Amino acid sequence: MRQVYISGAAAVSASGFDWRGLAGFEGFAPSRQLQATHGSVLAAEVPAIAADIDVDARARKLMAHPARLAAVALRLALNDARWTAQQREQAALYLGVGASGCAMDELTRMLAASIVDHEFSLERFGGAGLAACNPLFAFQLMNNFTLCHGAILNGTGGPNGAFYSRGTGTVAALSEAHWLVASGECDTALAGGADSALHPVSWTQLDAAGYPARGFVPAEGAGLLALSASADGALATLDAVSFHSARAWQRNPDLSLTEARDDTIVLIAPWGAEVRNRLGHGEALDVSLCLGDALAAAPALAWCVALDLIRQCRCRRVIVLNAGIDGGLGVAHFGSLA
Repeated sequence: MRQVYISGAAAVSASGFDWRGLAGFEGFAPSRQLQATHGSVLAAEVPAIAADIDVDARARKLMAHPARLAAVALRLALNDARWTAQQREQAALYLGVGASGCAMDELTRMLAASIVDHEFSLERFGGAGLAACNPLFAFQLMNNFTLCHGAILNGTGGPNGAFYSRGTGTVAALSEAHWLVASGECDTALAGGADSALHPVSWTQLDAAGYPARGFVPAEGAGLLALSASADGALATLDAVSFHSARAWQRNPDLSLTEARDDTIVLIAPWGAEVRNRLGHGEALDVSLCLGDALAAAPALAWCVALDLIRQCRCRRVIVLNAGIDGGLGVAHFGSLA
């Protein structure tokens, strides 16, 4: 198996649009997106996207918000990796994705036209409901298009897959990309996640399930790592990736008790206090305290923090442990080139 190198990265988060310096970011603010429906909710919200890195207005009409974040992050990651046109075209792309986060005005019109006697009617939905919205709305509704839009706009043509995720699925995406490069199936691959917990429907569901009361802080964003078999211009190494289901972690609680050497930082990304305690690393850096939980994007943003720590020469190795609301556990090992 070949060594896998990190050629570039991208982080779209409340901190902004650069993975460099992400390790030093902290602070939450009331969400603009949730103000009208839920009042003041502290969150980690992406700032306004500058025109020079954003997708064009026509493309945005087809995109759910997480897809837009993913497309911006993919463009930034490819630029950061400085790959040739051929490397971009052949690059694999694996992405953890969440719910679609579609436009509320289209969704509201569709549901309003589907009500009969104050109840939702599937028959009415199949006729008047679907007719009430633009047919292109389907490209917002399908959550696999969180990956597809960015791939189309940026010209990646290698193997690809969208992994539905509330945390662990994103680590599965990284594991797949890591294996493809390490095994020789691909020379270049991108992996990460994009999602938002700030869509009104998503936040309503999370609130109804009791997560905010248990310490969940909503966030949004996208993170990507550009992986390569070549050490030329590399930033760090990706040494190992593993993920475990909620059931496997319950059966073996010691899965998270990773031994760390003196030159290693343990970085954790738990969704709340009870999971933070379960991870069991008292000296670990907790990125959720500054970045919140962006669901499918949370592990990927933590990996970008790990890369930032290594490039700042604050350690030689970083172990990232993430535990999202799906109950699973992800583990990723990063190393310096020196």
